[in-house]
Amino acid sequence: MRCLLNIWGVMLFLRLTWVVGEAGIVEALAIICAANMVTVITTISMSAVATNGQIKGGGIYYMISRSLGPEFGASIGLLFTVSNSVAVAMYVVGFCSSFSDMLREYAGEDAMIVDGGVNDARIIGSVAMVLILALAIVGMDWVTRVQLLLLFLLIASQVDFVVGCFMGPQDDTEKAQGFEGLSFDLLKENAWNDYRPFEGIDYNFFSVFGVFFPAVTGIVAGANLSGDLKDPAEAIPKGTLLAILTTFCTYIVYPIMIAAAAKRYASGDIRELNVTDPNGEMSMDGKNETLYPVYNCTGRIDDCDYGTQISSQVMGLLSAWAPLIYAGCFAATLSSAIASLVGAPRVLQALAKDKLYPYIHFFAKGYGANQDPFRGYVIVFIVAECCVLIGQLNPIANLSSEVFLAAYALINLSCFHASLLKSPGWRPVFKYYNAWVSLLGAIICMVVMFLCDAIIGTVVLVITLLLYLFVSYRKLDVNWGSTTQAQTYVTALGFMQRLNQVRDHVKNYRPQVLVLSGMPGDRPPLVDFANALTKNLSLLICGHVVKGPITPRAKSAIQNQANAWLQRHKVRAFYSVIEDQSYEHGAVALMQLAGLGNLKPNMTLMGYKNDWRTCPRDEVQQYFSCVNEALDNYLAVAILRVKNGLDFSAEMGEDPNSPLHKSNTSTSLKGDGANGSDEGSDEPNDRSATSGDATPRVTTVDGKKKNGEEELYVSRTGEPLPAQVVENLTQFRSKQKGFIDVWWLYDDGGLTLLLPYILTSRSQWADCKLRVFALANKRGELDTEKRSMAALLSKFRIDYSDVIVIDDVTKKAEQSTRDTFNEMIAPFKKDDESDIPDEISVTDSELLANKDKTNRHLRLHELVQQHSKDSSLVVMTLPMTRKGTVHAPLYMAWLEMMTKDMPPFLMIRGNQTSVLTFYS
Repeated sequence: MRCLLNIWGVMLFLRLTWVVGEAGIVEALAIICAANMVTVITTISMSAVATNGQIKGGGIYYMISRSLGPEFGASIGLLFTVSNSVAVAMYVVGFCSSFSDMLREYAGEDAMIVDGGVNDARIIGSVAMVLILALAIVGMDWVTRVQLLLLFLLIASQVDFVVGCFMGPQDDTEKAQGFEGLSFDLLKENAWNDYRPFEGIDYNFFSVFGVFFPAVTGIVAGANLSGDLKDPAEAIPKGTLLAILTTFCTYIVYPIMIAAAAKRYASGDIRELNVTDPNGEMSMDGKNETLYPVYNCTGRIDDCDYGTQISSQVMGLLSAWAPLIYAGCFAATLSSAIASLVGAPRVLQALAKDKLYPYIHFFAKGYGANQDPFRGYVIVFIVAECCVLIGQLNPIANLSSEVFLAAYALINLSCFHASLLKSPGWRPVFKYYNAWVSLLGAIICMVVMFLCDAIIGTVVLVITLLLYLFVSYRKLDVNWGSTTQAQTYVTALGFMQRLNQVRDHVKNYRPQVLVLSGMPGDRPPLVDFANALTKNLSLLICGHVVKGPITPRAKSAIQNQANAWLQRHKVRAFYSVIEDQSYEHGAVALMQLAGLGNLKPNMTLMGYKNDWRTCPRDEVQQYFSCVNEALDNYLAVAILRVKNGLDFSAEMGEDPNSPLHKSNTSTSLKGDGANGSDEGSDEPNDRSATSGDATPRVTTVDGKKKNGEEELYVSRTGEPLPAQVVENLTQFRSKQKGFIDVWWLYDDGGLTLLLPYILTSRSQWADCKLRVFALANKRGELDTEKRSMAALLSKFRIDYSDVIVIDDVTKKAEQSTRDTFNEMIAPFKKDDESDIPDEISVTDSELLANKDKTNRHLRLHELVQQHSKDSSLVVMTLPMTRKGTVHAPLYMAWLEMMTKDMPPFLMIRGNQTSVLTFYS
């Protein structure tokens, strides 16, 4: 019923005769058929969406957003809210026009409120708007009763019109006003167009189409009230298609009857009925005036007030009882206005509840048992009232057409998009749906938009595109199983397959990092540093080794927590968790299995193990083995050390509600960097395997700055963290200044140079300058080596501030340095005569065999302390590990000596793959 009333709107009585007069019956039927074709195609698409799952309140917005995604749904929802608001004004102005005509007919030509024109329409329209708003606020029960009454009145008026056409003119007055009765000759006369200026506008086929199209836009009236329907999936397709069929029959039959019964122009002067001279003749009553044939208005169009092209009330003239036509016109206009005013706020309310656009949640509140959107009524009333003040029907109708066409194009395009992706979730049961028909409908809508009015069409299209892109840009945290998600999958799969067919090239090298972080929230600085290297431009995977067993449900919960942390902190990374009894085996599994095809890590980033001297010795061996395994798997290795450690799980406390904690309460990794999740553990008391997401522990007030103050980081207990802890926690999120010192000790393919250069391209490190330190082979060749290094960097297009060549790295280390090293290695020393092989001890023979290497690393410690003590970051080539030659404690002692008491220190070892090239 609502759909039928909305489609039989203002155009049925006020502009149908004008369309016939301007376009002629042939083009008028073409316009009607084209308009109905658009609505039928859109209804088919809408029916497919309506039968693709359960529908709640929100009408077309809810259907589109839940099936096709928030981007499509939000755009369509806002467009329909605006278009229905404009439609309210169109219907009300139509009512005003009919009301003014009625006053002039029954109260005389001088009957007016102000000027009988635009200002009268504004006054009458404003009063009508207030009354319609009041009816909407009263409630849907009264709206339904009033709509039912208006439907019967509308049907009665149409019967009155049909009967009157067959009865023919009853007196000369009706003949003089252009009513000749049904005639095939008159039908032929009115067959072709006769476009003339109307209300100051030159019309053509498409501009007339734009005025008429709102006559068939009521197809969403029922859908917009889907929350009030018992079975929306059945009622919406059936009711809408039946309403279109019924109204299409009337819109086809009535224009033919009008064209066959009424003239385009008539003077209304009875005396001219018998005038036969087309050039006019002197009247016989002695008055000096020229009379023309009553239907000849050439040259005196301003004196002809009747006919299909001039009068809006021709249907009243053709009817058996004209007052009933006025009543029907009032019923059509007011019922459509009520339906639009009631439907649009419900769409806005559903849109506001989903918070897809900012600042509209105010309109989500409902009142009463039916949750009526009173706030929405008010905003729609305001928009409609602004349009009512235009005071003219055709401009409002044209604007309404453009917005509706844009919305219909989106509906059809989104349905085609869903079908094209072949998503398993897109299973509409409406059997008449076809994807290619939807595509055709989308194309037709967009073409007609520009043909009707290129300027307004462009503006509406740009606004629609901006609405879509705005929601897409916000990346809302909604999961409705939409086709946009399916599109993401299909697109990613396609590009992954294409990427797998492309051979790697040195110019396209990117660091694809597997960072052994454990739970990302336990080591924010490590994840932040890795994110600075990749920065949404290359692959980043956070790896986590968990000591099992854990249940699949707990594992899934851990993944959800980690992914939520990454998303909240805007780190574009994947999270991968491996269950294993051994940290070493789990880390190796991550190195071998992480990624897919060519999109897989080429570098492993680890945190430095600060507790290597105090933790169980098998952990040291496993940490050392991970470095070896990474290199054996042709992965570059990077180890990051910061002064106060990377692990903040101890400061922030253990989460007893963590699913990992519940699933494995026996796992208490006190300094366990091997058997749990201490990938790169920094602290002796590491609890990363039993801690959950760090977000409850390290958070901000409302996730943003409050009242211009700095962000407040709190623990799980709610206590603010100490300033020093917060500074350490966020050290790689703040702006860095000073120098990045690169100690390029060996040629490992250029990775030691490339990573610092990449860092300087990030905003946090952009103010830092590169200083490159190199080692001279022979004393006395410093200038030569410096020039060679500078030339090499220039060829590599690496921007640097200085090159420093060191020639005394082979010099014997200071005694104090050697004493420190010996004290460090003493707990791990073992007698050479022991028969038991021991990889976690150091023997005198091993120290003797590596005497030169040890001295080199001790000298590097002294040189780095001398030159880079105050740098923002030190990057150095990682010493090579050699199984059987160097054991874990000795290797860790080398790393300790080179990095201790230094600013953030990154040690890198490439896999001998070239990452820099001279060539473009």
